[in-house]
Amino acid sequence: MKLYTRTGDKGKTSIIGGRVDKDDIRVEAYGTVDEVNCFVGQVMTELDEVIFKDVLADLEKIQHELFDCGGDLANISDKVAFKLEKEAIDYLEKKIDEYILEAPELERFILPGGTKPSASIHIARTVTRRAERLVVTLMKNDEKTPELALQYLNRLSDYFFALARVVNFRLNVKDVEYVRSAKVFRDGKRKDEK
Repeated sequence: MKLYTRTGDKGKTSIIGGRVDKDDIRVEAYGTVDEVNCFVGQVMTELDEVIFKDVLADLEKIQHELFDCGGDLANISDKVAFKLEKEAIDYLEKKIDEYILEAPELERFILPGGTKPSASIHIARTVTRRAERLVVTLMKNDEKTPELALQYLNRLSDYFFALARVVNFRLNVKDVEYVRSAKVFRDGKRKDEK
């Protein structure tokens, strides 16, 4: 198998069901999802295999789902079904709820960091938010964009926030509160959430 095809040398790339410019918003969206996946892989190399056995299993699951999500965003064919399923979102919500109970109660915004893996998770979180914004832009231009991709990315960024706090907690490192933050959380949720 050859890794290079030379078919993209003029600025076009193949997607499922056609070809588009390499700077197309669709390519930006699924490319950013791929970027998230790379950061997840980096996080996995930074986590202790014993302390974070459960987390490592979840992150590998998430890596597969990110491939599904990216593939769905690259799919403009009416003949190929989307792969991402709602169960993936339900699972993230379950894990977020568990992590909120595991970590100390939070009242204020925190600074990203604490431990190396927690800092890497925060990077994954912010790149996920960028992917989410790109999918919103894509949805404005293409009504066929799967809504589940947007919902998944939205929930995944919340998952990463909760996970970053749990990682610090399990490693006995306190989160650093943003000193000028008002009290914005109650019972683990933002005050503006229902």
